[in-house]
Parts: sequence; C-alpha cells; structure tokens
Amino acid sequence: MTVDLFAGIAVRDYAAAAAWYERLLGAPPSFLPNDTEAVWELAEHRYVFIEVRPDHAGHALHTVFVSDFDARVAQIAERGLEPAERETYDNGVRKATFRDPDGNEIGFGGGPV
Repeated sequence: MTVDLFAGIAVRDYAAAAAWYERLLGAPPSFLPNDTEAVWELAEHRYVFIEVRPDHAGHALHTVFVSDFDARVAQIAERGLEPAERETYDNGVRKATFRDPDGNEIGFGGGPV
C-alpha cells in the first residue's frame, strides 16, 4: 500500500512565500497545480505545499525529521535563512525551527549527536 502525504501551509503572498520556501528547501517547487499553490516533494510520496489562503496564514506547525540534521541546517544557512529557534530535548533530539514570512513554523528535527 502506498500512502501519499500532502502537508499544507496557508500563506498570504504567493510570490514571497514561494521564494522563501525555495530557499528553505533548496529547490524550486516540484510542481504547480494552479496559480495559488506550489508543491515540493520532500521524499517519495511526501509533499509540503503552500496555498494562498490569507485568512488562515500563519498557523502551520510542521516538523520534518531528517538523518542529516547538521548538514541540512548548514545548507539552509548558506541560502540565507537562520532558525528562529534551536532546541535540544532531554533525550538528545535536536530541532531547528524556521518561520516563514507569515509566521508559519517549519522545523527540522534530528537525532542525538
């Protein structure tokens, strides 16, 4: 059985959000379903998308757990984005939280060092 996941993020300004997510994710969208949405494939069958929905913008909370946490955060920094917050939990799990122009939170998590 195949399961596809699409995690949506409401935004106010399509152009500003699309540019920001290209910097965060390091690539242009995988596809554009219409004039108000952009979709990035993070891994096979796992997608994140932005959609212009001004009344709902700023409330997303997503975390993507990655095996290359340190490299990923460093690559994002090279593209000009720094985490708004960094955390290390008692069990050693780490998280870097980024906030898009609308305040949506996109975190990257990684296992203990």
